[in-house]
Amino acid sequence: MTAYAGEPYEDHGRFQALFQYQSLMAELLAMDVVNVPTYDGYQATATGLTMSGRMTGRSRVLVVSDVLPAKLSKVHDYIRAHLTLEHVPTLDGTTDVAAVTSALSDDVAAVWIETPSATGAVEAALQQIADAAHAAGAVVVVGTDPIGYGILTPPALSGADIVTGDIQSLGLHQWFGGAHGGFIAVHDDPRFVMEMPSRLFGLATTDVPGEYGFGDVAYDRTSFAHREEGKEWVGTAAALWGIAAGVYLSLMGPAGMAELGEVLLARTRYAQQALAAIDGVSLDDEAVHLREFTVTLPIAASVVVDALRAQGIEPGVVVGEHRLLVCVTELTSQADIDRLAGALAAVTASASLEIVKDQK
Repeated sequence: MTAYAGEPYEDHGRFQALFQYQSLMAELLAMDVVNVPTYDGYQATATGLTMSGRMTGRSRVLVVSDVLPAKLSKVHDYIRAHLTLEHVPTLDGTTDVAAVTSALSDDVAAVWIETPSATGAVEAALQQIADAAHAAGAVVVVGTDPIGYGILTPPALSGADIVTGDIQSLGLHQWFGGAHGGFIAVHDDPRFVMEMPSRLFGLATTDVPGEYGFGDVAYDRTSFAHREEGKEWVGTAAALWGIAAGVYLSLMGPAGMAELGEVLLARTRYAQQALAAIDGVSLDDEAVHLREFTVTLPIAASVVVDALRAQGIEPGVVVGEHRLLVCVTELTSQADIDRLAGALAAVTASASLEIVKDQK
């Protein structure tokens, strides 16, 4: 059995590896401080929101993006004792800035933005949203997937105060429902750092002059130190996945992450164009998308899924009677996309003919 954490006096290698993971994530996210991974991205975002509630003394959270139902449910369960979630409907796939500005008041603790959103839409107005939130005294909390920040502008450079998410996409393989690990990133501001309940590893001096090691930073702020009197509880059971993500980031490097981001954007757009070219199929919005997007079909989405699965194709997730959520990754080739488009065109055309026959 491999322990997930240790102590500075005997676990130098693990502490150093996790410190390096934190440093690599901070560089990718353009942030200063990143925690040792906690359970998953859902908990990380929930923790970011509870941090904002403690810092502001307020209780409302404006949810301004489309959020995965599973994530929304878990975040609600985690924060419901202290915070309430208020949804602001999106506009053309991304945040309705005017509606958010109108909803802001002196009891709003945080504005929660998901980018990419549940439908893969990349938020283009983050700076405007952040400016409005900060003017109202609210904290900007972003939930994100870090996979695209070799090419996309990190939220921290557009006004985000707390950036959270899951490191699953950074080289973590399938593992009993995972693998998952949550990250929380903040600027080098004591107000934010001291509200983080999870472990942070940093440089530490030793008894030998000029020598340094690695140890806990401000351990007395953690839930582990406070125990039953802690502000909240976080776990470190996913900490070792941070080492895996650190290895992935170090192997990819800045150039590799940039290339990956470009590939993901290009393949997503190619897939959008290929499916939108099919008669009766349309894109649901005009936003920039990363990996996921939704389309409206001329026939029931469940019919399409069943028909394509019979051909060995997983077309996506049904999110409405005629709506399908499609996903492409770095492992999805152009040939895969072309095959999907061809099969979808054939199924919709055949179904349309059947409908016409029935009407006659």
